Amino acid sequence: MAKAVRNRLPVVVAGGGIGGLAAALALARKRFRIVVLEQAQEFGEIGAGIQLAPNAWHAIDALGVGELVKRQAVFIERLLMMDGVSGETVIDIPLDERFARRFGNPYAVTHRADIHGALLDGCRAQPDIELRPSCRVVEFELDGRGVCATTAAGERIAAAALVGADGWRSAVRERIVGDGEPPVSGHMCYRAVLNVDEMPRDLRWAAATLWAAHNTHIVHYPLRGWKLFNLVATVVGRPGGGHNEEAPPEEVLPLFARNCDKPMSILRVPKVFRRWMLRFREPVDNWSMGPVTLLGDAAHLMLQYLAQGAAMALEDAICLATCADDADGDFAAAFRRYQDMRLVRASRVQISAGLLGMIFHAPDGVSRLVRNDMYQGRPPERHYDALDWIFTAPEYVRRFNRPQ
Repeated sequence: MAKAVRNRLPVVVAGGGIGGLAAALALARKRFRIVVLEQAQEFGEIGAGIQLAPNAWHAIDALGVGELVKRQAVFIERLLMMDGVSGETVIDIPLDERFARRFGNPYAVTHRADIHGALLDGCRAQPDIELRPSCRVVEFELDGRGVCATTAAGERIAAAALVGADGWRSAVRERIVGDGEPPVSGHMCYRAVLNVDEMPRDLRWAAATLWAAHNTHIVHYPLRGWKLFNLVATVVGRPGGGHNEEAPPEEVLPLFARNCDKPMSILRVPKVFRRWMLRFREPVDNWSMGPVTLLGDAAHLMLQYLAQGAAMALEDAICLATCADDADGDFAAAFRRYQDMRLVRASRVQISAGLLGMIFHAPDGVSRLVRNDMYQGRPPERHYDALDWIFTAPEYVRRFNRPQ
């Protein structure tokens, strides 16, 4: 017989992206009733490729959807950083049995829609999760029972707690932190997805590959059982905004002209790119207000250079549910504990991603040569040691499904 839920009023999760669905699923597995409010007309995910490091897999497995995600994932063989100017290899990290033994899980790449779809299927299979599209949380008020969330349509929803997983435009964050819209970073991404037969044959590598050059980098890796290749080209120092807008090759190619021919041969393939201006935030020391807290990009919006944004949201979700379970539904206490457990780790990733971007974009000349000399020839174990703090799953992820 199924056990009864622990909360009369639901936990409202604002946002139905990867982080919001992961939070709903994690809380439901601890027997809390959830309502997910998603502003879009239907639950879905924009974007293309996503990299899943071992810590992300630990979280996905803990949520019970690992097998669904693995059906379409590509388990690549190495992480490569190439010098975009000279074409030489700078970093080569093998993702073989040594890597899997060290971190307890492999490294893979997949389509964002595949991981989102697996989480969505997991939520739909849970009777205690209600999924409501076309509902955007715009405000909340604390009251004696918990919190009352208000939607853009004026509906007021009484809740035991509110989790703001509503991304970089978070209305929940604005009430808690009050720091306005996050600044544009000047890092502009141009994205495309290629069919495998469009990808230059000599670059169909079983790797997540990054070509680093002055103020630019180009990333590519296979997707969906080697049917597709994800392509992301980033340039630093671009003014203005841009969010999922079309960009022609005539705009893109001149920005990367200092790269050698191999990476440029990939950029010459797409007939159109999608333009995305990255945004970022500096870490803050508070994500919570009583029974209201933040998760994922709403809490710690970061640049993409460690490929850890989704992984941090997944870890947030499991930690939050663990704390709610331990506090037996005292959400104000649970969210204080959640913040204490997550703030330093997530902020360290947030800061480290920005620093890694500086390494990728070393100016041509002596700085590039020094960068290459720092990393070339490192044995795999030295790379593994440097990544250990990120790729090793936190203890609360590892114990999530253990009997209490």
